[in-house]
Amino acid sequence: MEWSLQPAEDLVAALRAGEVTSVQLTDEAIARIERDDKVINAICVPDFDRARAAARDADRARARGEERPLLGVPVTVKESYDVAGLPTTWGMPQYREYVPAEDAVQVSRLRAAGAVVLGKTNVPLGLQDLQSFNEIYGTTNNPWDRARTSGGSSGGSAAALVSGFGALSIGSDIGGSLRTPAHFCGVYAHKPTLGLVANRGMVPPSAPALPVDLDLAVVGPMARTARDLTLLLDVMAGPDPLTLGVAHDLTLPPARHQRLSDFRVLVLDEHPFIATGSAVRAGVGRVAEALADGGAHIERHTALLPDLAEAATLYMQLLFSGSAARFPVEVYEQFRARAAALSADDRSLDAARLRGMVFSHRDWIEANDRRELHRHGWRRLFAEFDAVVCPITPTPAFPHDHSPDLLVRRIDVDGVEYPYLDQLVWAGLATMPGLPATAVPAGLSPDGLPVGVQLIGPMFEDRTPLRLAELLERRIG
Repeated sequence: MEWSLQPAEDLVAALRAGEVTSVQLTDEAIARIERDDKVINAICVPDFDRARAAARDADRARARGEERPLLGVPVTVKESYDVAGLPTTWGMPQYREYVPAEDAVQVSRLRAAGAVVLGKTNVPLGLQDLQSFNEIYGTTNNPWDRARTSGGSSGGSAAALVSGFGALSIGSDIGGSLRTPAHFCGVYAHKPTLGLVANRGMVPPSAPALPVDLDLAVVGPMARTARDLTLLLDVMAGPDPLTLGVAHDLTLPPARHQRLSDFRVLVLDEHPFIATGSAVRAGVGRVAEALADGGAHIERHTALLPDLAEAATLYMQLLFSGSAARFPVEVYEQFRARAAALSADDRSLDAARLRGMVFSHRDWIEANDRRELHRHGWRRLFAEFDAVVCPITPTPAFPHDHSPDLLVRRIDVDGVEYPYLDQLVWAGLATMPGLPATAVPAGLSPDGLPVGVQLIGPMFEDRTPLRLAELLERRIG
């Protein structure tokens, strides 16, 4: 039997039953990588010798009667996580030789759970793209169509999962970096509630691995099934033991419902800033139909929904305020001059991004106050609904585009061009207020490309969209 494409849950059961060993699973995964990754380029930093040693240790531990959630299961890790003894570059050539001495907290949790780390997966330069390519490791191709991107910034992880290079992977998300690759590659991912999963050691190279609470950014699980997402989230979730973990224990509330017929779902497929492509609109429609067929209560409009245009503007301002905060002074001054030249009437997302780059602390506080109003609006909405279904990006995976300036790139949506970064608005819908969102496959486009949607849930009720994802998986496949 070939094990490489089996769910992690099934691998755990087979290992427990003695049907397979971790050494066998690991050798099969490595053989598959060595055979197939030449054209995909998902695994940028292999760690096969240590993986085989870890597999032998896992088999010995099981023989002693040990039980751990992922004991003996082969997994991968996004390149941006610190792994002791392996380079962490974030795709930046100047850090080609940087090797951290300690594992990131999530890598430590994977190892403590018994997982076998096969290696690290490719990313874009500085994690700043919806594609995964860089000067050090090259381009990761989409396994469904190698002329197209696998997504970013966790694109290597998504491509690895589709290709059978490990049963699980861990990534990160601030601009859809978990959800977009899952959507482009036809796998599952979960963006946890902001602050639910400790992120220490998922830091730019040479930066100290401190327990910092980052604005907007999260780390989270990727998998080939919805149930595997929950399995991995349970390993990852919980406060950093150096900070909140000193005094806090995690107890996630159960999913609001177990049956599809009990869910109340708001379905969205239109955004004021960018059109939704026909393939993605059809994917949202398939999910809505599956929900309705299962007896769920579906609505497509509600006065409770926070204003989507203001939400997108706030997201862009906060996102680019953070990303530009460490720009050199001379670059910052150039952007400040450009922002000052904007018309006061310019409410485009390009203008929001530019203004965000030069936010003062006062500006940021004002934007954060408006974010809190949006969070309260979402609390009111989730008193009436259990989840929101909406796109992740407006299109399936697009052809590779390596033009250097993201601010001048364009994205084609059914023949109409939009600013490249405007496609982030759907990802930002959950990111700006810090809500959990689960990416689920929703079938194929007419061109045979995967299409996904996201299920947005109430803050810290991550098990609710995860459960809904499980129920939809049974109906959509």
